[in-house]
Amino acid sequence: MHLNLTLPDLLTFADGRPVGVPVEWPARRTELLTALLDIQYGHLPPAPETVSAYPLYTYAIFQEEGVTGTHYRLTAHPGGYAFHLQVVMPAGEGPFPLIIDGDGCWRKTLTDDVLRAVAGRGYALAIFNRVEIVPDRLTPRDTGLYTAYPGEYGALAAWAWAYHRVVDATSQLGAIDLERIIVTGHSRGGKTALLAGATDERIALTAPNNSGCGWGRLLLWYPRADGGLGAGRQIETAAGERLADLLRNIPYWFAPRLRDYLDREAELPFDQHSLKAAVAPRALLSTEARGDHWASPHGTRLTHEAAREVYRFLGAESRIGIYYRDGGHAHNLADWHTLLDFADTALNGKPTTRDFDMHP
Repeated sequence: MHLNLTLPDLLTFADGRPVGVPVEWPARRTELLTALLDIQYGHLPPAPETVSAYPLYTYAIFQEEGVTGTHYRLTAHPGGYAFHLQVVMPAGEGPFPLIIDGDGCWRKTLTDDVLRAVAGRGYALAIFNRVEIVPDRLTPRDTGLYTAYPGEYGALAAWAWAYHRVVDATSQLGAIDLERIIVTGHSRGGKTALLAGATDERIALTAPNNSGCGWGRLLLWYPRADGGLGAGRQIETAAGERLADLLRNIPYWFAPRLRDYLDREAELPFDQHSLKAAVAPRALLSTEARGDHWASPHGTRLTHEAAREVYRFLGAESRIGIYYRDGGHAHNLADWHTLLDFADTALNGKPTTRDFDMHP
């Protein structure tokens, strides 16, 4: 049996008042984020007073091209919580736009071809290992960030917190353009990057890759016959991840309160277009794969359309994009070139021939 209900309206306050003019959007954004953090993710740990970046060593990555890497130990003060960061710098003096990626635990993602492509476009790249923050497994909360900042937040919130601390640290390096900071990640890293971008306005471009259920697509959706988004939502039973799948297999990603909505998803005061919209009016790009059925390419398109209404309302429709390639679940070189093309357009004003309003 399918249940159709009204999709939460992004441009209507919880008390029923419309968001009448763009200046009212920040208040509605805060309302959406509060609900998302209260129920789904848990509130991120607090920002420390300061973050120090201690250089451990520097080395040549592509010597002939002048591309270097430096490893740092980042430490949050007070408390002394620390984790590691690698920063790849292109040739030149900068300031360089910066891409932050938390997928340091998946080394196959950041190949030499990727590093060369990023540096060759004049972008710096900061890489950290998110599982150094908290483990990606069900475990007692007696390790990592959980001990430094106790609270009822899930692993995704902890990992997003680390993205923000990388922004803190790299802002001190001098060669980084603080107006052009980008966050990305693949799969669960894409889920994290989207949460990090939605909750930190210092981030100019948020670019989740193949992020799947709960972040890149609607948990609940209702497709119209013409392929658009209907005025309702339908509990999905045919394809892709569902809330029950996530809470059975990876409950530690979330706040405990999300379990209250198991088999009651239709009662959630938000849907997953809400998190994408919370990035607005800053730039947002979803990179997807047509063969990544578990991540529901069609559902991702629907979240894009719903969030795009907010961008249109704010006069920022050119800052939201979606791009599909052939293939399956991966973060490959083609995805990185897509991100760089969108960043060049959205942040640098360069023309592009890519279609950033694709259908799967």
